Amino acid sequence: MKLAFNMKTNNILSNKDFKTNISKNSRLIGIDPGAKNVGIAICDEKKIVATPLKIIKKSNFQFLIKELSEIINENNIKGVVVGNPINMDGSLGQSSQSALDFAKNLSLNVTIPITMWDERLSSSGSFNLVKKLNVNVTNKIKNLDKNAATFILQGAIDYMNN
Repeated sequence: MKLAFNMKTNNILSNKDFKTNISKNSRLIGIDPGAKNVGIAICDEKKIVATPLKIIKKSNFQFLIKELSEIINENNIKGVVVGNPINMDGSLGQSSQSALDFAKNLSLNVTIPITMWDERLSSSGSFNLVKKLNVNVTNKIKNLDKNAATFILQGAIDYMNN
């Protein structure tokens, strides 16, 4: 049996096309797809502030899709921003390929626009942000994935508002 990898990913857009295709008053989710956990953040309809939402354990992809679909439907989400961990030198490594594969698989299960967002330094940025808030180390680590998703989504909505 031959497997076809010709995936239809019409809803994965460049950042510029994503910005053009998302209406002014619409909520978005940001996703930080990690190896074990997937961090989720959400923004308000005016796309001003991103807020951490939850962490989903990455046990099986169908469960993850079910959880994401529920979040999308319950919150009237109009677009998805997936963090793309590009290497510091701008090259695409294994983590970036994994994030792109995640986005492609997600695009087969949701019809709303998806974009990849350069998330270089999102984990360290979110860790440093909560450090300033005097959050203890255990909570920093426990919430790192959803805080990274927030950092990713905030970067995207800041771009969209400029």
